Amino acid sequence: MAFTTQTFTFVFFPLCMAMYYVAIALQSKGKIGAFLAKCRLRDFALIGIGAVFYAWACFDDLFRFAVYIVIVYVLGLGIEMLRRDPHDEDGARHNRAGLAVLLFAAVAFVVYVLVHFKYLELLADVWNWFFKDTVKGKTLIAPLGISFITFSAVSYLADIYMGKATAGSLIDCALYMSFFPKVVSGPIVLWRDFKEQVTVRRITLDNVSDGMSRVMIGFAKKLILADTFGACIATASSAVDVPTAWGIGLLYMLQIYYDFSGYSDIALGLSKMMGFSFKENFNFPYLSCSITEFWRRWHISLGTWFREYIYFPLGGSRKGKTRALINVAIVFVLTGIWHGAGWTYMLWGAINGACNIFEKVVGDKKWYQKTPKILKWAATMAVTFFCWELFRFTDFTACKEWFKVMFGVTRFDSIPYSLSYYFDTRMIVLVVVAILGATVFGWPKVQAAYQKFLRKPWGYAVCQLVFVVLFAVAILFMVNSTYSPFIYFQY
Repeated sequence: MAFTTQTFTFVFFPLCMAMYYVAIALQSKGKIGAFLAKCRLRDFALIGIGAVFYAWACFDDLFRFAVYIVIVYVLGLGIEMLRRDPHDEDGARHNRAGLAVLLFAAVAFVVYVLVHFKYLELLADVWNWFFKDTVKGKTLIAPLGISFITFSAVSYLADIYMGKATAGSLIDCALYMSFFPKVVSGPIVLWRDFKEQVTVRRITLDNVSDGMSRVMIGFAKKLILADTFGACIATASSAVDVPTAWGIGLLYMLQIYYDFSGYSDIALGLSKMMGFSFKENFNFPYLSCSITEFWRRWHISLGTWFREYIYFPLGGSRKGKTRALINVAIVFVLTGIWHGAGWTYMLWGAINGACNIFEKVVGDKKWYQKTPKILKWAATMAVTFFCWELFRFTDFTACKEWFKVMFGVTRFDSIPYSLSYYFDTRMIVLVVVAILGATVFGWPKVQAAYQKFLRKPWGYAVCQLVFVVLFAVAILFMVNSTYSPFIYFQY
């Protein structure tokens, strides 16, 4: 079930929030409330809501997901038990070895599940390329959100192993794994951060109001901007002229940002309405003046996960600059592979990794430091623009043909529609708004002015009125258009 559907907006969302708040209210009623609080009624309510949300896409997956959660919980419990301080040195050595073996087995299990459902075809292609064989990988329908579920499982197991959080109860583990705002497409919340809020969570009028505002902004980003751009891209002919091809590329660059940041806004807003406060997932990435900075601003939770569980365990930058650069390369190759079982994704990851490594190598050079920021920004946006084109296509052939059109190598005798057809007045206005929203609104002075305006009672009221109007317009877009799933649902 996607957030921006009529079923979620008008049925699931109001019912689940009412159920959750009723559970909280019941827990505050005298002795019965104390008993219900001890039984964790509100957490059971959230787990039930998550189960319904997940089962809506595929009922069969729910049973597999439940078994998966139990296995992860048992593995985490085993790691916790082995981490207990032994009474003697021999026991310490024994426990460290057993702990490492158990962690390896646990991570191998969750990674195997991911590979089994997403990467059999890719592995078959690699095997055939190396050994000139004709093995065929079996195509499987992956469970909903398997990539993000895997990230959560690894975080749960690794944080217990590293001692950064203790193992939770089965209820804690189930709540963490199935928490419906994040289960399908993130943001990726680390177990150590989630566990802190399992028992201590604040549900105040301000939190509910701020969360609802965030949800409304997310709806506007997704339905008004991202879906409009996506609809234009989907209906565009492959036979276009050069300006139109570049325009379509710009639309995709804006679409993927507003699609995913809109989803993150809704997820964070829903979480806040339920008393959970998670870290931001986007911070105006199109203001970046380097690819390194871009990845500190784009999908922040993904970068955090790879840093915590891949980069640092590999040694980070502690073992010298050369080793650090190798670790960066490994992280970005894995990032590309995670996004999809396709060679275009791997090239996308490799290019981002190469740029990141290049910037680390030349970062202290005088010529680089003296390069004007506007040139660095332009170069970063150019790399990002072309990398998103790799991201958009599932195979090299289609991507190569599109680049030929963009650079005028391929020309068509007959072009059905020109640039003015796709970029009418309405589309131009939305593109301008999208560009300003992704760049100018993120400038520090603009952000400071907005926060100052928001602190005034009448300013706050004006902002809320604008959010409500945008939300109403977004609902009209939702009702009057065909369903368009979030791009990151496929990961």
